[in-house]
Amino acid sequence: METRIAVFAGTFDPITNGHVDVIKRSLPLFDKIVIAIGENTKKQTLFDTDKRLSWIREIFSAEPKISVSSYSGLTVDFCKEVGAGYILRGLRNGSDYDYEAHIAQLNKELNPTIETVFVITSPEVSYISSSLVRDLIIYKGDYTRFVPTQVRA
Repeated sequence: METRIAVFAGTFDPITNGHVDVIKRSLPLFDKIVIAIGENTKKQTLFDTDKRLSWIREIFSAEPKISVSSYSGLTVDFCKEVGAGYILRGLRNGSDYDYEAHIAQLNKELNPTIETVFVITSPEVSYISSSLVRDLIIYKGDYTRFVPTQVRA
């Protein structure tokens, strides 16, 4: 039987309750989910990669179906490296879909064997984004209700 491995790639700067929602709700769909911190040349991160990896490993330490890694380069190449046939993406709204659909089509062109699976975030966390959380952290606002308890700046 084929193992269903998905890569959930992002900068996770920081990981939010919205990310966790998508991951937990996707667990029944896959045999393994690789949470992968990608190097995004367009984004200046607030937290270093090691800190973000540490947070995610702690959050999911009790979940054997989840592994955590970092990578640089194309996500489809990383998928091939870890044997993943799926890219998992969370959608908060229509704007996310418009953006993600183009990336999914490009990834399909680059590697036709990899499918992108979209999971819509639960309504109660659909407004949370890492960029909003970063702004709260930078401007000393209370960000704690938007991130897992393990994430502390």
